[in-house]
Amino acid sequence: MLVWIRSCLYWLGLAVITPLFFTLGLLAFPLPAMQRHRVITLWTPVMMWWLRLTCGLRYKVIGAENIPTTPSIIACKHQSGWETMALQLIFPQQVWVLKRELLWIPFFGWGLAMTSPIAIDRGDRVRAAQRLIDQGRERLKTGFWIVIFPEGTRIPPGQRGKYKQGAARLARDLETPLVPVALNAGEFWPRNSFRKYPGEITVVVGKPIVPAGQTPDQMTKELENWIEARQSEISGVGPCANTASPVKPSH
Repeated sequence: MLVWIRSCLYWLGLAVITPLFFTLGLLAFPLPAMQRHRVITLWTPVMMWWLRLTCGLRYKVIGAENIPTTPSIIACKHQSGWETMALQLIFPQQVWVLKRELLWIPFFGWGLAMTSPIAIDRGDRVRAAQRLIDQGRERLKTGFWIVIFPEGTRIPPGQRGKYKQGAARLARDLETPLVPVALNAGEFWPRNSFRKYPGEITVVVGKPIVPAGQTPDQMTKELENWIEARQSEISGVGPCANTASPVKPSH
């Protein structure tokens, strides 16, 4: 019952705070992209503070020393909505590669649209791939980092999706380091769940994968092997851990 009450408070705060920051974003719209991004993403530390206060959900980062000093591509495990907020506090200013439908969500999606995301149409793979390269190059030149979820969607704890080569192709074509990130957020913030559980999420940042001399396939396999190895080390500690579904062996 307590989890339900605390989660209700979190969602109530989200419903009140998000429209306020959307309005702030509208006021910041005339600003250059980087400055506008700074204003709009002030929403994130506020919501992370509210999440910690209402639901008791904290996090720790292992491997922060591996974060490069120049804009790079972040390839992260995706288990919940939590990492879309937390990555903004762990890494420098960033944009996301996402499906364009997310931009249609009232207030949240509209505000997201003002943060310069790379929104792609999954139904048109050829144009989506070219858009990813063209806009990815422009975002890096502006100074943004780029976040990609290589499995393409949220994956329940203890399971593995199919790792796509989009992140590796982008890193190779733009000659940019690929930074792997593992986490166990789904064990506390389950996919599509109203409830948020107290505890400490673990985020692990790996050493950058350098594209020089590697094919996208080689980079993707290295990325997958590293992330899934770390997943097996940090999984099984949260109240929603799915230990009955072990991670599949690497292929």
